[in-house]
Amino acid sequence: MSQSLLYAFIIFALVMFFTPGPNNIMLLSSGLTYGFRRTIPHIAGITIGFAFMVGAVGLGLGTVFLAYPILQTILKYAGAAYLIYLAAVIAFSGPAKRGEEDGRGPMTFWGAAMFQWINAKGWVIVIGTITAYAAIAQFPLNIAIQTLISLLVGTVSTVVWALFGTALRPVLTSERLVRAFNIVMALLLLASLYPVFMDA
Repeated sequence: MSQSLLYAFIIFALVMFFTPGPNNIMLLSSGLTYGFRRTIPHIAGITIGFAFMVGAVGLGLGTVFLAYPILQTILKYAGAAYLIYLAAVIAFSGPAKRGEEDGRGPMTFWGAAMFQWINAKGWVIVIGTITAYAAIAQFPLNIAIQTLISLLVGTVSTVVWALFGTALRPVLTSERLVRAFNIVMALLLLASLYPVFMDA
C-alpha cells in the first residue's frame, strides 16, 4: 500500500468516525445518562463490531451484497426501524441513579456489535472504502491494515464521544435537563435517517 493511499484512507476514516452519526449520538447520550464506565461495553461493541464488518466485507462478503441488492435494502430499512426504536428509548431515558436500574441500561457489547450491520452510516463508510480505496482490498495484508486503522480510529472516536457525554453530567444536573438533552439526541438520531429515505 502506498503512503499516499494510506494517508488518504486515514483522513477518510477520521472524518467518517468523528463526525456525528447514530453511533456517536448514542454514545453521547449513554455517557450522560449512564456514565463512562457503564458505556464501555457499548464502546467495545461498536469498535470491534465495525472493524470485523470492514474485514469481512473486504475479504469478500461485499460481493454478496453486490450480487443481491435486495439484502442492502432489507438491512437499510431494518436499520431505520431499529434507529426509530432507539430514538424512542433515548428520548424517554432519564439520568440513571446509583444503585437504581431502569430496566433498560446502556447498550450491550453484542447489541452494539450487531447494530453495525444495520447502521446506515456504517455502510456508507464501508461502501465508500470499497469504491474509493479499491486498491487497498487487492491484498490480504492491506485489508488487515485497513481493519486495524478502523479499529484504532474507531476506538479513539467512540471514547471521545462517550467522555464528552460523561463530561456533561456535572453540567446537566437535574432530571429535566437530562431528559431535554436526550430528546434532542433522539431527534438528531432520527435526522440521521434522512439520507436513508432520500436514497429510497
